[in-house]
Amino acid sequence: MNGGTWSINSPSLLKGTAMLESVKISRRQSEIRQALAGLVGKEKPTEDETRSMETLDGEYRQNETRYRASLIAEDTERRDAKDELETRDGKQWGELIGRFEMRQVALALDEGAALAGATAEVVAELRGKGGYRGIPIPWLALERRVGETIASGTPDPKMTRPIIDRLFPASVAGRMGAQMINIDSGLTEWPVVTSSVAAGWADGETASVAGPTAFATTDRPLAPEHNLGIQMKITRKSLKQSGDALEQAVRRDMSSAIEQALDAAVFRGTGANGQPSGVLVGSYGITSTAVNAAADWAAFRAAVVRFMTGNAASGPGDVRLLIRPEIYDFMDDTLFDAGSGLTEWDRLLKNIPNPVMSSNALAAPTGGPPTASTALLTTTVGGVAPAFVGLWGGVDLVRDPYADAASGGLRLTGLVTADVTVARPAQLEILTGVENAA
Repeated sequence: MNGGTWSINSPSLLKGTAMLESVKISRRQSEIRQALAGLVGKEKPTEDETRSMETLDGEYRQNETRYRASLIAEDTERRDAKDELETRDGKQWGELIGRFEMRQVALALDEGAALAGATAEVVAELRGKGGYRGIPIPWLALERRVGETIASGTPDPKMTRPIIDRLFPASVAGRMGAQMINIDSGLTEWPVVTSSVAAGWADGETASVAGPTAFATTDRPLAPEHNLGIQMKITRKSLKQSGDALEQAVRRDMSSAIEQALDAAVFRGTGANGQPSGVLVGSYGITSTAVNAAADWAAFRAAVVRFMTGNAASGPGDVRLLIRPEIYDFMDDTLFDAGSGLTEWDRLLKNIPNPVMSSNALAAPTGGPPTASTALLTTTVGGVAPAFVGLWGGVDLVRDPYADAASGGLRLTGLVTADVTVARPAQLEILTGVENAA
């Protein structure tokens, strides 16, 4: 690797470049031409030299046919090699991440152990792309990998039990359509069209069509100004007893903590005290409609219709809905038609099949009685996400050598730089005053 570019050492690719049959034939043709040039220059060649010229001439004509056939046959190999070259970077990086060991990072910070293997390669690659005070951890290393189990890892050696993760809510930002963007460094801006270009008919044979309309854009920046910290305390007993299970527990615990904090910031970030401006709080120009009534499908349907009339959605199936669990509880217990037993929740599910419920992304109900909460609707238009979450680099894992020195423990701080922005306010709508009681 050098500067983020992976070297290609695949035997199949070497065969497709340095060992091509057409290259061998081309070199042989050059040798034949050199030999013929020396023979035809003689005024009186011998019989052996004459036979040699005939033989070389026949071989040259035969090689011309073989050369054209080789080029045709090798064209497929060249295309296959090109495809492999284009995808090998991602494949090799993914394979390295799959072998990344969080336990090596913990031991390196605790005991000064040297990193080895894939872990060392990944850390070196991340250091080459950005500055880190501690040991950088790629985001993919914190993912929850399917199929992994913990055979042991109990803090008590008397009995084998799995380490139980802390309870955190599932990611809400991704389910609501927010796009996660990994940025190496610097500031990223998203130009969004804000002009209103209109078409017009020419009023008469010699009349002009509608005049020109300026094409304007507005930049929605993502800036590395907000830092999130996750602190973890690992006792010396855990380091010595838990073994490989420690890696799994640290990965999942850190991932869940970051997930919880980012979800809260994406939607409820205050924009003060170091927090980014969340979707529900920031000055993004998002339409906010006061319901101030009991939650029912009619209130959400009106918001969907506003999306449709604004060309942001073609139907309720294009819309994502985020509500508090209390709203689900009320709507599922409220009958729309007593005769059929159809509830307001049934009507909502018929049109929006997978609403998202969260007590972390949305604030608890207030006011009342009855209490009321906020709901959010989003949609994706033309492949553009309703919101963007920028993540700079990886997780910077730093050790505090003093806080737990007396007990021999390991105090780790994971630093994350993130920001939130909204590209098109028309792709979101906020409903306030959604009451959870009649």
